[in-house]
Amino acid sequence: MPDPLLAVRNVRAGYGEAVVLDDVSFEVAAGQSLAVLGRNGVGKSTLLLTIMGFTNLVRGSLVWRGEEIGHLAPHQRPRRGLGWVAQEREIFASLSLEENLTVASRPGRWNLAAVFELFPRLAERRQVRGHHLSGGEQQMLAVGRALILNPRILLLDEPLEGLAPILVEELLVALQRVIREERTSAIVVEQNAQKILGVTDRAVILERGMVVYEGDSAALKADRATLEHYLGVTATAGAGRGARKH
Repeated sequence: MPDPLLAVRNVRAGYGEAVVLDDVSFEVAAGQSLAVLGRNGVGKSTLLLTIMGFTNLVRGSLVWRGEEIGHLAPHQRPRRGLGWVAQEREIFASLSLEENLTVASRPGRWNLAAVFELFPRLAERRQVRGHHLSGGEQQMLAVGRALILNPRILLLDEPLEGLAPILVEELLVALQRVIREERTSAIVVEQNAQKILGVTDRAVILERGMVVYEGDSAALKADRATLEHYLGVTATAGAGRGARKH
């Protein structure tokens, strides 16, 4: 069986002396997508920040394409093929939308034309400076900027947060294409479980910094009891089976 693209093994991490994640383990295969779910404050964003090197890794390992990367500095990880879409978006406010995309682009499947085809709204606003873009446009730009680096995996932190419903649907269509059709590996932290479970292959739920559930996204989407228990949300479908719980 081939090695996973990314293996998170027994990770304990946090900030300074504060531990947020405790013994977290999971794997993501090439072409596979993973939803990371949980209530506020359980360590979802910290998990992505740990993978990108922004926290204190106390114990455990991060194995990327067979290489231990837990010791690498944050700026070295994108060079390995990790694409990061931060919750804060972190676009360059003084640069135009097009300049934001091209300032650090790399050769590959995703170029300026491909990003504009994925997000036609961005093509219309290509000369507008970052600080004049709406929140939804900034989020699309953040995703496009990660894609234009042609990463092997995308890490997205709350991509749907704060967006109007019409923009949520527009962004979901784009993510569906990138993840499902293009088979781009992805880890997506998201509060809107029902929306993101329709896009991803698998899901984990965190509680108090630990993985308490791991299973198929479609099965979890249909599992009303589990969603209510861990997330406090109600599914529209009946209970499902076939997921693995810890």
